[in-house]
Parts: sequence; C-alpha cells; structure tokens
Amino acid sequence: MSSPTPTAVPASLTRPGKPDRLMSAYRIATRPFAAIVARTRTPAPQPVDRDLALVVAETAQVADDVVSLHLESADGSPLPQWHPGAHLDLVLPSGRQRQYSLCGYPGDHSSYRIAVRRIADGGGASIEIHDKITAGTALTARGPRNGFPFAYPHLARANISRVTFIAAGIGITAILPMVVAAAAAGVDWRLTYLGRDEDTMAFLDEITGLDQQRVRIHTGTRLTPEDLLTGIDARTSVYFCGPPALLTDLRTAVDRRATAGFHFERFSPPPVVAGHPFQLHLHRARQTIAVRPDESALAAVRDARPEVAYSCQQGFCGTCRVRVLSGDIDRHGHSNFGNDPDSMLICVDRATTEHLTIDL
Repeated sequence: MSSPTPTAVPASLTRPGKPDRLMSAYRIATRPFAAIVARTRTPAPQPVDRDLALVVAETAQVADDVVSLHLESADGSPLPQWHPGAHLDLVLPSGRQRQYSLCGYPGDHSSYRIAVRRIADGGGASIEIHDKITAGTALTARGPRNGFPFAYPHLARANISRVTFIAAGIGITAILPMVVAAAAAGVDWRLTYLGRDEDTMAFLDEITGLDQQRVRIHTGTRLTPEDLLTGIDARTSVYFCGPPALLTDLRTAVDRRATAGFHFERFSPPPVVAGHPFQLHLHRARQTIAVRPDESALAAVRDARPEVAYSCQQGFCGTCRVRVLSGDIDRHGHSNFGNDPDSMLICVDRATTEHLTIDL
C-alpha cells in the first residue's frame, strides 16, 4: 500500500513566501505515525449475530389454556438485559415468528419467562407451543425489544403521582413486571386484573403476594371504562394491555378526562380506518389479489399464500417487509425499514394508487 502524498505546508503569516515553521515541525513529528496508519489494513466489517440461541428449561400450566415457558441460553451464558414491557421475537421450529411479552423478573439474567394462551384460530403458533414445545426444545429469539416501556414516575418528564395498571386476560404478561417494578420502587400504584373466571387468569398466585389493598381482581360481568378509570386524575398514568375492543373503549373514555398519559400494547393488528381498496400484484407468483378497504394487505395475501411470514402485525418488527416494484405506498409502520422507498410492511402499509406490485 502506498503512502499518502503529504499536503503542502501553509505559508507563514510573518515571513511571506516562507513555509510556516510550526506546521513544518508538526509534519515532521507526525510523519512516522502517518506511515504506520497508511500501512495498516482496515478490517472488513463482520456481520453481527443478533439471534439468541435458547433452550426451553421448563414448561408449566399457569391457567386454563395458558402455558409458561422458562427459556435459558443454549450455552449457559447470561441473557441480555431487559426492562418491564419488553418482548421477545420468538422463532418456532416450524418457522413461525411471534412476539411474546417477557413476564419474569428483569434482574434475572439466567432465564426468560413468557406465557402463551392457546388460540384455536390464531395462525397456529400458540397451538404449536402448547402441543409440541417441551423442555429441551431449542428455539431462536431476537431481542429483547421494548415498544411498551414502563416510565417510572420519578424519572418521567411529567407531574405523576400515581400509576394505574389495567390487565385483561393474557395481557397480564406485559403488565406484571411493571407492577413488580413499581412496587419495588415505592411507586403509588393500583392494578385491576380482568378475566372470565379465576381458572383462566395466569399468575394469580404471584399477584396475591402483592399488596392486596392495591389489587382488584374482577371476573364475570365486564366493567365499564368508567369503572376501570375510577379515581384517575391529571396526575395518574394509565397502562393497559388486553383485548382490542376494551382498548378502544378505554381510549375513548380517557380522551374525555385528564390523565398523565395512557400507554397500551396491542395483541392483535390495529383496525383499518378509512382504508381504500386496491389491487396487489404478486410479481413472482403471477397473481393479483384484491385488498378490501377494511383489511390489511397481509390478511389479503395470507388468504392466498398462508406461508407468508409475519409477526407483530403492527408495523414495527419488519418481518413482513417486502420489496415494492411499482406503485405508491401509504405508510403506517414504525419499523426501521419505514423510510426505505423500495419496500413496505404489508401488515399496515397500503397503496395510494389503485395498483401496487410487490416482490412475492
């Protein structure tokens, strides 16, 4: 490798026509270092493996149709740190990819815990976990990622005096670590946990170990949003995880009152609002699919090609990203790929034109 050609020494300000003495001395002093740098090879960038090789250490039935998995590193090394609200992108042996909230304890770096409710018509991932995943099964995960972080009141840029947690059904998986963290930090908190009956409610034994004056367990008749938001004021921050219908009702009720914030996580894709129909051309399959105004492009594609990969269905994980060959994109996603003009997230992105061609 040849040495770089040194630049000319600038002229002196006090001796016109003569080189600057200080800069001449500097060039002489740094010449050996410059020669070493010129002969040093810059190492080629190496790919980073962000996959976690995990193994199922234990499975447990924690409620009717709910199983928990304790996951450990395959090589016994400590697992990456996580914070309440985080989830794992789990890749199952079948190739299905799904996201599951971490519901263990963030301080435990030896294992992760997730819990999965069996859903007969949910795409097959929960059935695979319940019927085929046992202790010793090797799994791959990505993350942890956090799209639903818990903001401790004393660290938030707001005047927050209380935190109210509302969990419905399997939504307790995202909420439970937040409650434990709030209790440990001395936060003024309240928890309402909703379920059909106690047999279907996971981790009740752990919740009964918390301050019961702050916990409300409700089964049977559904509470109204007003009942759930009793006592909430402008200094109360609300965290919710549960079914979409209840989320919609709560958001409407929260909009009518002052709070210090409403934070939530979905377990299902957001509804399509004010959508327009379009034709989606699958280039490699040589197939054209009609996307209705009330359905996502992913739903339309999976009706014809059920093997298409997806995960979050909310526009941030990037699993369903595809290359766009022609047409204009109406973007709704929040993935790192969202600014790529040549791709779209078919779970949430749509078309602004009547026709869109993708590389599928």
